[in-house]
Amino acid sequence: MAHSQRVRAFLHQQIQQAGGWLPFSVWMHHVLYAPGLGYYAAGNTKLAETPSHHATALSGDFVTAPQLTPLFGQTLARQVAEILHQTDTLDVLEFGAGSGALAHDILSALNEMGLHVRYNILEVSADLRQRQQQRLAAWGERVTWLETLPTSFSGCVIGNELLDAMPVELFVWSEQGEVLERGVVSLAPVQAPDQAPNQTTNQTTDADSEGFFPGFAFQDRPAAPQLAATVQARMPALPGYTSEINLQAEAWIRDLGHWLTRGAALLIDYGFPRHEYYHPQRQRGTLMCHIQHRTHDDVFLAPGLQDITAHVDFTAIAEAAQDSGLSVLGYTSQARFLLNAGLPQVLEAYAQQQIEHPDPKARARTYAAVQKLISEAEMGELFKVIALGRGVQAPLSGFTQSDRSGQLVQSN
Repeated sequence: MAHSQRVRAFLHQQIQQAGGWLPFSVWMHHVLYAPGLGYYAAGNTKLAETPSHHATALSGDFVTAPQLTPLFGQTLARQVAEILHQTDTLDVLEFGAGSGALAHDILSALNEMGLHVRYNILEVSADLRQRQQQRLAAWGERVTWLETLPTSFSGCVIGNELLDAMPVELFVWSEQGEVLERGVVSLAPVQAPDQAPNQTTNQTTDADSEGFFPGFAFQDRPAAPQLAATVQARMPALPGYTSEINLQAEAWIRDLGHWLTRGAALLIDYGFPRHEYYHPQRQRGTLMCHIQHRTHDDVFLAPGLQDITAHVDFTAIAEAAQDSGLSVLGYTSQARFLLNAGLPQVLEAYAQQQIEHPDPKARARTYAAVQKLISEAEMGELFKVIALGRGVQAPLSGFTQSDRSGQLVQSN
């Protein structure tokens, strides 16, 4: 909590320097990435070390698919191998490699296939990079950490839960049908319940009972013409409707189109096509916070100590890719992708290992993890996989059945 107070002090300073109001995307960037302070830039443990059915016993704040079971990475490796064969390369580039578990599992699986790849990682979190280096030390020079984006790359790009952590713009439709941009302001340090700040727009405060620093509030302003036009083009006016738009993720995809000369990017994240993302019933948006394996939507709670994410508008991702000359090679649910890419065969090999070296507890954990990965009630449907590329023939094996690329087309 002492660290969170330091983050709060920094945020209030940034708000003051900006004239008393920060766009939510800027505030979210500081909360997650401010050097030495942000959630991904400080030394707190984010990812759990080992899977467990008792989340409260885990370290960190959340568990990703590679943490659940190595079978996720082993299955993904089969799709990676296909892309490498098509591009005649041995280069893999992973963005945001977490604990390094996915890299290790992919390297191991590709090694068994006889593919001695060059594995590159671009990681913005210093402490996660240190964890990755420790975990992947045995691979020696086969693994390299990059400081900047490549100017040219041919091979396979991987991003598991990458786009959801990029700062988003918040917007709300006014009762008059105007697009407002939601930003963050500082609250007065001390105020009685009947002496709330005189705001002309909607606001939500954080629960700051410690009194060390004032809290924060949302405040809305008329959106800049470009942001307003973008929102208006993507959804109808729904008074009171609040949601997000991830312009940074779209810019990242357009950059990908510049430096990915040949190959494919496999992006795995939770989200929807646009017609589901901006569904009238999803009127509070998709912002979600993760702390100590609990989820909630109070973005002002314990800044610096919790992750903040937003679901992905995959239609926007597909449009940005096509704008930059990339093709959409496939889009489907995580469950269907894993089953198409060879999860049954990976499970069969695992079952054979269990016959030779039985471990009932490990077997139970593994099958429970696989069920979580593919169950429609768990990660199987909420998470999607999209493949974007250039110089690669579709369909890729992970999208041979139940490809949903047609759902990404926006109907006007």
